[in-house]
Amino acid sequence: MEDVHFGTDGWRAIIGEGFTENNLVRTAEAAAKVFREDALAAGRTTDNLGTIIVGHDCRVDAHRFAALTAEVVAAEGFTVLLTSDYCPTPTLCWSVAHNPEAVGGIMLTSSHNPAEYLGVKLRMADGGASPKEFTDRVEAALPAQPTQARGNFAETDLMTPYLEALTELVDVEAIRKAGLRVAIDPLFGAGRLYLAQLLRSMGVEVVEIHNAADPTFEGLHPEPVPPWVDEGLAKVRELGYDALFINDGDADRIGGGDSQGNFVNPHRIITLITEHMVRDRGETGRVVSTVTASAMLDRMCRRLGLELVSTPVGFKWIYGEMAKGGVLLGGEESGGIGLPGHVKERDGLLMALLLTEMMAQKGKDLGQLVADMLAEVGALEFARRGVALTPEGIDHFKTATMPHYEADVFGGKKVLGYDRRDGVKLLLEDDAWVMMRPSGTEPLVRVYAEAETVDEVNALLDAAEAVVKGE
Repeated sequence: MEDVHFGTDGWRAIIGEGFTENNLVRTAEAAAKVFREDALAAGRTTDNLGTIIVGHDCRVDAHRFAALTAEVVAAEGFTVLLTSDYCPTPTLCWSVAHNPEAVGGIMLTSSHNPAEYLGVKLRMADGGASPKEFTDRVEAALPAQPTQARGNFAETDLMTPYLEALTELVDVEAIRKAGLRVAIDPLFGAGRLYLAQLLRSMGVEVVEIHNAADPTFEGLHPEPVPPWVDEGLAKVRELGYDALFINDGDADRIGGGDSQGNFVNPHRIITLITEHMVRDRGETGRVVSTVTASAMLDRMCRRLGLELVSTPVGFKWIYGEMAKGGVLLGGEESGGIGLPGHVKERDGLLMALLLTEMMAQKGKDLGQLVADMLAEVGALEFARRGVALTPEGIDHFKTATMPHYEADVFGGKKVLGYDRRDGVKLLLEDDAWVMMRPSGTEPLVRVYAEAETVDEVNALLDAAEAVVKGE
């Protein structure tokens, strides 16, 4: 029986191997017990523990697994609501946050992982990601074998109120008048049909690809980065549309493309959204991003007079800052961006709507918006790689390489400093940087780099990969 372990954001495993009914029931029982402990500690009674909402994405048998989860949680005494159809993770989070009886949520998803994976994300009463302290308690509560207790639940429509709420967050009239045309690639994930439906209701001409009910994802990984986005980029270039919006498997992340088929990475999207929130919408507050954030975001925040707070990788750390208050926006380099005034969680659909609003209000397509932003803060290129290692190799990297790694020059650039909060990040001259860290969701070490040119980025990644492999 494979151990259940919560990583950067949830537990995930291959369906039929680590992800089994037995392990799912164990996880649901443990989560329900911890939710119960907290509900009682907060003053609820055994007769009124509150509501747990359960959602799921588009993976094979996801609704059946979610229904099983609902039965197990209901047996612990909670009122349980199960989504009547697949939904994005931000839908589940928003539904929890806006239900006064909800004490938490459980999402059946494996986010950007390949189609053969499924997993569990746990969400708190405000819709935010479960902190490590909470998931540690869930792991500690895992029973060796599950009980057979089951309870009753009710199915409910989570999508309609959530989609209606999204329309209230943007300038629909400006969008309707702009005559915009966009392409959408949900990568067969939980955003399929929903974002297209929203934009069409606002008068936007939409072409959507990869939107079939196909749990195999046609072999694509539902992650909004190359090479998985190549077909979407080819489509927007063919059509010459104003933008391409790409979501991941549970639609909490976003990537983009311009009319020429150039990929617009999340670093540029976060920087654009930050500018839009302040200059166009008149809002302010702290900006929170992970240690893998672009120097472009730092430059923009300095221009706007905003405090930029850096956290380790994982939105749960950004959520921790959001919970303190005073945060305008939180985002990570993988494309997860959230506005705490909406819900303390990432929302790939909302980010697409905000970019649409920005295009409509300024009368420019996405490529022009990016060009204007880069002219102001300077262009930097970014890439990352996953370096597959054996478990022993990853352990060696964690215990030997990261704590002791020092260099005066890396990839041809002078090293100015180090950040060791999550792996090791080398701060280099000219605002360049390179980072090495073990993945919290997959059996590999990720290497990241940002610099002024693609060639410099590749040189940094090559040097980082050699360090990771011990070469």
